[in-house]
Amino acid sequence: MPRSSIWMIGFVSTAALGLAACDVDKTEEGELPDVDVSVDGGELPNYEVETADVELEQEKTTVTVPDVDVDTEEREITVPDIDIEMPGESEQSKQADVATPEEQR
Repeated sequence: MPRSSIWMIGFVSTAALGLAACDVDKTEEGELPDVDVSVDGGELPNYEVETADVELEQEKTTVTVPDVDVDTEEREITVPDIDIEMPGESEQSKQADVATPEEQR
């Protein structure tokens, strides 16, 4: 698994734990505004939120990982050869050949 994926999983897990470990207490009731031609503003309720303290650290450990050897060989394959002629162009056609990875080097 790529290192960036491990960090992302750790970050999302920590964030989820932090959000799930909240203690929310309503400290004041809210009220709706009066409905008149002249409206007085309402009041939102106040909340006290106590979140968990979360610490994220790194530690070195030993794990078993596979030892993979990859052998490569050359093979002849068929690749697309595309001829494109745009409307209004002369009989000269534009040719787009798909290059193999070896040709791109």
